[in-house]
Amino acid sequence: MHRTYSLRNSRAPTAAQLQSPPPPTSSTKSRFFGKGGIAYNFRTKTAGSFGPELSRKLSQLVKIEKNVLRSLEIASNERRDAAKQLSVWGLENDDDVSDITDKLGVLIYEVSELDDQFIDRYDQYRLTMKSIRDIEGSVQPSRDRKDKITDKIAYLKYKDPQSTKIEVLEQELVRAEAESLVAEAQLSNITRSKLRAAFNYQFDSIIEHSEKIALIAGYGKALLELLDDSPVTPGETRPAYDGYEASKQIIIDAESALNEWTLDSAQVKPTLSFKQDYEDYEEEEDDEGQEPQIPEEEEEEEEEEEEEMEDQGQEQSIVEDNLDSHPSQLDPEQQQQTWSEEEVDEEHDLQESLQEGEHEQVHEAAVSNI
Repeated sequence: MHRTYSLRNSRAPTAAQLQSPPPPTSSTKSRFFGKGGIAYNFRTKTAGSFGPELSRKLSQLVKIEKNVLRSLEIASNERRDAAKQLSVWGLENDDDVSDITDKLGVLIYEVSELDDQFIDRYDQYRLTMKSIRDIEGSVQPSRDRKDKITDKIAYLKYKDPQSTKIEVLEQELVRAEAESLVAEAQLSNITRSKLRAAFNYQFDSIIEHSEKIALIAGYGKALLELLDDSPVTPGETRPAYDGYEASKQIIIDAESALNEWTLDSAQVKPTLSFKQDYEDYEEEEDDEGQEPQIPEEEEEEEEEEEEEMEDQGQEQSIVEDNLDSHPSQLDPEQQQQTWSEEEVDEEHDLQESLQEGEHEQVHEAAVSNI
């Protein structure tokens, strides 16, 4: 990625580049007439010079993407020829080199087939962006009409403020603004939906293409393990090569792995620092319905604390029983508190008995009066 996360500044070296510095620039890159040659520059420049002004920049992007597809198609054809030539060259070598180069040619040929599939899927992205360009081109006339009416009204107000055409033009301007608002809203909605769909096509095709190529690279490295590269002295013969079945099985495994691959089984997943993945969010929702799981270390600590609390409670109860059985061991203030409580209970009993006696006397007096 870029140091300032922009295309306007130079790139910062990646971790892989710091570990192993990149090689020098390839000698086959074009050094004349720009990066893409005369035809490339002509197509891209002319694409942004014609058509409605609103859609010119997107027209240029669509034309550049078409050049990308042409370049990918050329690279795919060249890779296919290279695979065939690798097999032809290895045919005249020893048995192990002949077999390995033949199988490597098969894998590289499969890479070219994947390039063709990638081109077809990548073109879906380009066509979707092209549909946005067509919609922008259809919105441009409504903008031009509104601007033209606005200019006429301003001209008449300056030259003939009392003209009756001003009211007619103002009514037309209201209708033109309403049409323009509808067109702009449709453009805004369609642009967002089409942009999202277009780059979903592109990124899905990139994920499929890159992961399948990674699979092929892995099986290619497995083929290289069958090649004995240990040095021999002059006059010494190498052991006979017996990896025909193993190399054949590697190709079969590679073919089955490519056929069984789906987008859901992609190995590379993005890790975002500011937002959790959708799968993590689902796991959190499942955990909300369940009781929280406490780690084993915390459980052990809680059990030890509970055991300590129980031991302290038992010791405290034993001390209280001893104090109750031996009141002399209490402090004088505590003894006074216990005696005062007993006296309070006795006085309370006496008051209740006196009140009962008074009630009985009152009852007897009332009966005698009757």
